[in-house]
Amino acid sequence: MISLPADGESWGDRVMSEPIKYTLTERDALIIVDVQNDFCPGGALPVAEGDAVVAPLNGVMDKFSLVVATRDWHPPHHCSFRGEGGLWPPHCVQGTRGAEFHPELKVAGIHLEVRKGMDEGQEAYSGFEGEPSLADLLQSHEVERVFVGGLATDYCVKATVLDALRHGFQAVVLTDAIRAVDANPGDGEKALAEMQEAGAALATTEQIA
Repeated sequence: MISLPADGESWGDRVMSEPIKYTLTERDALIIVDVQNDFCPGGALPVAEGDAVVAPLNGVMDKFSLVVATRDWHPPHHCSFRGEGGLWPPHCVQGTRGAEFHPELKVAGIHLEVRKGMDEGQEAYSGFEGEPSLADLLQSHEVERVFVGGLATDYCVKATVLDALRHGFQAVVLTDAIRAVDANPGDGEKALAEMQEAGAALATTEQIA
């Protein structure tokens, strides 16, 4: 059983108490999940401090031989929107500024892009539900382990990590490069516990050699 951090303890504190250095090979890939304007401060569905994930992700991008970025790419009447009976305000609508990557994200370091949520009747939180197939892309590059950061911890990051594990990839969650919606207090911490219980490792970008 994985316990949540004690009062005053963060997941980052717990990770750094037993630091492990990760030496990368060509069988490692970085997955950047939905670092888009609408999920950052000032966007239609902002995650608190969502833009804080940009710097740590930029800092490790060049260390990976493969960097894949996912992004929501919704039609105007997507099923996740409140007007269509969903949970969220309209966001990341195709062709809008909100759907663009954060302007400070180093897009030149991204090798491949996966777009998801393009079918107005499909939620598609996981990058593995996008197009082109993320699983096929990773397998074609003989990837065995993925490092995941982005937005948001308790939704698209969690779904992508859990699907990565289901597809047989090792998964490492970059805890300094994620932020949570926390629609209910503690959702982000619970998502981290769920990912760890499923077999994911927790690390920070500082642990990538």
